Amino acid sequence: MKVAGSIEFTVLERSADRVVSEMPIGPGVLNPFGVVHAGAMLWLADVTATRLVLGSEEPKPGMAGFPLGISLTANFVANQRAGSLRAVSEFVKRGRTVSIVRTSVYGDGDTLIADVTTSHVLSK
Repeated sequence: MKVAGSIEFTVLERSADRVVSEMPIGPGVLNPFGVVHAGAMLWLADVTATRLVLGSEEPKPGMAGFPLGISLTANFVANQRAGSLRAVSEFVKRGRTVSIVRTSVYGDGDTLIADVTTSHVLSK
């Protein structure tokens, strides 16, 4: 069985302390039950947190200092079938080598969908 899909997101807000992004819900992110796949939610949380740790730098292939994810803890509390998801990432700890980020993923009507904490280490 071959399955194909696509995931996209847009950064809506970006500052030194917070990044907000949005992912439209389309067929490519739905699981067989017709709701957003947990992996798509985690992807949105991870890329939003990574953008926060990157700061003002733009990601480039093979770049030194790219924030590699080393730990991820997620709690899924709701889901939805259509609309969009919004991720809000803020630092728990901003370190020189390791940073910890908490990302809240919200659905339509500001419903909390997932609470995700990630740890990132800067690559060499």
